[in-house]
Amino acid sequence: MVEELLTAVVAAGVGVAVYMGAAARVVKQYERGLVFRFGRLREEIRPPGFTVIVPVIDRLRKVNMQIVTLPVPAQEGITRDNVTVRVDAVVYFKVVDPANAVVAVEDYRFAVSQMAQTSLRSIIGKSDLDDLLSNREMLNQGLELMIDSPAVGWGVQIDRVEIKDVSLPETMKRSMARQAEADRERRARVINADAELQASHKLAEAAEVMSEQPAALQLRLLHTVVAVAAEKNSTLVLPFPVELLRFLERAAPPPPAAAAREEPASAGPASEGPGPAEVDAAAAPTAAVDAAGAEDGPSALLDRAAEERALGAAEPPLFPDESPP
Repeated sequence: MVEELLTAVVAAGVGVAVYMGAAARVVKQYERGLVFRFGRLREEIRPPGFTVIVPVIDRLRKVNMQIVTLPVPAQEGITRDNVTVRVDAVVYFKVVDPANAVVAVEDYRFAVSQMAQTSLRSIIGKSDLDDLLSNREMLNQGLELMIDSPAVGWGVQIDRVEIKDVSLPETMKRSMARQAEADRERRARVINADAELQASHKLAEAAEVMSEQPAALQLRLLHTVVAVAAEKNSTLVLPFPVELLRFLERAAPPPPAAAAREEPASAGPASEGPGPAEVDAAAAPTAAVDAAGAEDGPSALLDRAAEERALGAAEPPLFPDESPP
């Protein structure tokens, strides 16, 4: 009798253990449990921890509530300005309603992936190339709204959408590189022109100061010589300003030309030169010519000399048949 009682207790214990092993379930912290009894969803959602279901009758489905990172394959499309590009993105989403995520859609991960691909192609066709390259924040927001609208009914919330990379054709890359180079060259020329303008103003101010003090130009020239000589060059090309020549010309004494002209006139009577009468007679034509030149000017003198040469050429020779003596 006792042995039969012990056997029954052991059998009951084994049955309870088997039942508990079949009915016991553990739901993790980041999961939620959905119980289907005869294929029908129970309203109660099992929280994290230890839970029990009815074996064979109930079926427990666990749903992950973590944020899922879903990469979107690269999609090739044509932008609004007719440029072929390849764009890939990444979608961050999480399940907020486990019941809809399991019942409303067959596979919410696959559904979100397909929706992200179609939305990405639509965004490519509606955007310009410049927007894809520089204005990605607005495109990310638009893409997030396009994916989130149908995902709300699936119990899925789109947390964030990011465009990762935009691949361009090689020809387009070269064109963009030439455009950027031309733009930088334009800015460099503008900067150089601005620098030349400022330098011209400063040089004009310096020239005005040096014109008041000519010695400053000479000092500046000496500074230039010192700066060039510091390079230890074998050949030195030194510009010589005209203003310095004028300064030296004004500083130099007058040449003794007038005294040299008066020395022959002061010779004594013992000289064999012409007398006073002859000097006066010889100087008379010259004085007349000088007087005429003073009255008529240089042009009249040139005209008179040309007339005299013409008259001399028109006179007949003294000996027409013979050679001149």
